[in-house]
Amino acid sequence: MSRSARTHVLLDLDGTLSDSEPGILRSLQWACEKEGFPVPSEAQVRSVIGPPFEIGLPTIGIPDDALERVIDRYRERYATIGAFENTLYNGIVEMLSSLTEAGLILSVATAKPEVTAHPILDHFEISHWFRVRAGATLTPERRTKAEVIDFALRALEIKADPDLGDHVIMVGDRDHDVHGALHHGIPCIGVNWGYGSPTELLTAGAVALADSPADVVEMVHESYVVDHWR
Repeated sequence: MSRSARTHVLLDLDGTLSDSEPGILRSLQWACEKEGFPVPSEAQVRSVIGPPFEIGLPTIGIPDDALERVIDRYRERYATIGAFENTLYNGIVEMLSSLTEAGLILSVATAKPEVTAHPILDHFEISHWFRVRAGATLTPERRTKAEVIDFALRALEIKADPDLGDHVIMVGDRDHDVHGALHHGIPCIGVNWGYGSPTELLTAGAVALADSPADVVEMVHESYVVDHWR
């Protein structure tokens, strides 16, 4: 089987590297209760994990004029408690090791704010695997996945690569990972262990679905991923 010219892999954090749902669930439920809103169900919280909260929270009943207040309250608990109610998925360290041994340059591209993403990566002792750890800002200039990926590509000094889609691939669990990658002409592998569904990922345009971290190692180079993309 022919191999691709892949050189870089961008990886999402929540739902891809780690199962952050328990901390997000408890922190968001706490914030809603404190701010006088109905406590969201587990399914409602799961539906908003991944994209920026200002996109997801209105879909579960938080009005626009209360978004900032609820998000600020959420961060009170999440920064010190919720962020660490979190576990790496089985096989992630082995995946990172195998991808690096194959000569690929790894970076994180997450819509989670860097001020919480970096401590989580440090907590799991996996920061050293990544050339760039790109996340969102707390201010408006870098919030969407497309904006985070743009920042990562610039930090990696490959933004101007005319063959970006051949050299870079995204790995994520939600449709916004796929859409953010496609915005830059980059294919995306969807993972089936996160918070999105196979239908969500394929409808968004994921080129393949991985059932395990070991599958990702195989898929980043496989010719059918490249052929599908082209």
